[in-house]
Amino acid sequence: MGWETKPKKLLGCAIFREPFHAATITLLSLLLPLSFLLLARLSSYNFMLTLSSDPRQQSPSSFILSLLLSINPLILYFLVSIVSTAALIHGLTGKITLLSETPGVIYRPGLYTAWIVLCTLQTCVGLGIEGSIASGIFDVSGFVSQRGFLCRYIFFLGLHESMIHWSRTVVKPVVDDTIFGEAVDEKWVQRVGIALSYGALWWLRVRDEAESLVFMAEAKIEMSVDLGVADLLGWWLYYLTVTIGMVRVVKILIWLGLTLICKRVSRNSTETCEDEFDKV
Repeated sequence: MGWETKPKKLLGCAIFREPFHAATITLLSLLLPLSFLLLARLSSYNFMLTLSSDPRQQSPSSFILSLLLSINPLILYFLVSIVSTAALIHGLTGKITLLSETPGVIYRPGLYTAWIVLCTLQTCVGLGIEGSIASGIFDVSGFVSQRGFLCRYIFFLGLHESMIHWSRTVVKPVVDDTIFGEAVDEKWVQRVGIALSYGALWWLRVRDEAESLVFMAEAKIEMSVDLGVADLLGWWLYYLTVTIGMVRVVKILIWLGLTLICKRVSRNSTETCEDEFDKV
């Protein structure tokens, strides 16, 4: 009787394993755009402190936000910059990875360390966004200049490309090895889930707030206010993401051009063969 129920239990676990796998990868992949959102809100908060002359507003109204600012957000800037730089180099050369894109089992101590880092980042980013909402700094559309559609679209592509690189080189190998014990092929359901989740996050929040990364630095320059390290990193991170998007656009244009050329060559070859056949 025990031998009959054991396969059923294993089958039940297998049924829920793949949905849990896809959901975990999707949530951890969104950590990168959420980090951009948190950095944008921290940049907005620092800018509002610069404009404020009331000393009582110089301290955050939320304990969570105060704790995050005391930890030093430059660490998050540094980590996001590493991922974005790796995504840019990968887009240009297709060679650099952070952990692994090839099938294989991850070294167990490295796996445990990766999970500690991922969970810590997820917790800190989540608490930071919650603290920003509690402090009321989640609506910056009133004083952030709206850039053109093309610039926003390129940034959208660049952030998506960075997120995909983060997902495939860091998140997916860790989750694959934890759940299945080896690397597994990426399925279309997983791709659609990540794309839809990113699209919803972009439409609801990121598209209106990400520009504060560059706007705050430019506004401080116009106001003759000294720029901090975080301002420079935010400005650099924004245009780094735009550069990643431009590389993606160029690749798409090259692919379309090569496709049209190949179709035209194939059509001409077919017509030449038909003419030779008619002559015979």
